Amino acid sequence: MTEKISIADLPEFDASRYLDSEQAIAEYLTAIIAEDDSALLAAALGDIARARGMTEIARAAGMTREALYKALRPNAHPRFDTISKVCKALGVRLHAEPV
Repeated sequence: MTEKISIADLPEFDASRYLDSEQAIAEYLTAIIAEDDSALLAAALGDIARARGMTEIARAAGMTREALYKALRPNAHPRFDTISKVCKALGVRLHAEPV
């Protein structure tokens, strides 16, 4: 008989470990945007910022490191100007297309 695994025993998944190229980052953001969830987008931008270096991204966005962590934590709902600053600091651009 197979042993049951408790979800609490599983390691926490960290997407930032896999965001090691511009292509991976673009594909990740595209998939996240398709979900139409602002909190998920904020968390994804946080994953990308951690992959690139939170301190460097905060500085480029004109924010403190702590403010960046707070704005991009899971379930955060940052203002659009914050998202825009972070995207610019990350070197990515959000774009619209017809659905």
